[in-house]
Amino acid sequence: MNRLTATGPVPIVPARYWFLALGLVAIAAAILLWMGRPPICTCGVVKLWTGAVNSADNSQHIADWYTPSHIIHGFLFYLLGWAFLRSNPPGDRLLGAVLIEAGWELLENSPMIIDRYRQTTMALGYSGDSVLNSVADIGWMSLGFALARRLPLGVTILLAIGFELLTLAIIRDNLTLNVLMLVAPIDAIRIWQAGA
Repeated sequence: MNRLTATGPVPIVPARYWFLALGLVAIAAAILLWMGRPPICTCGVVKLWTGAVNSADNSQHIADWYTPSHIIHGFLFYLLGWAFLRSNPPGDRLLGAVLIEAGWELLENSPMIIDRYRQTTMALGYSGDSVLNSVADIGWMSLGFALARRLPLGVTILLAIGFELLTLAIIRDNLTLNVLMLVAPIDAIRIWQAGA
């Protein structure tokens, strides 16, 4: 069955793939719990949104200023699937995207990456994500993947640029700077991000 869009038919991802994706998310959540990550914010509250970047609430709830980065992950993983798995069913590409994002959430919450974030990025007090936040991040990536499947390429690119500029203007950080500062930190950027 195909769903018609402005750009032509887009095959619907069969339900079995979504169940498999949910299974991958459940496995990632179980591993995060095994790693000692708190299920929810240690404050005992679950919030839909938290906008305080330099607070204990950041990366603990359902959405925060890093949510746009995870949506962009979905855009990028859709592109990767299109480039390397074009002949596979769209469900295979979805599973690949969920597997990559879940793997990142596990790696991101390892002591090695948490320490790296503290040393090289603006996340000086970062202590890792709650399981809720990691699961939500995988969900936000899946939304980005689904949007990239349905939206024209130009709209997807404009959304990614808009998200990057919005978070840059509001929190002095975005996906591009986050990756740059994690891989090859630049002192001038770290000073600017700190507001100095």
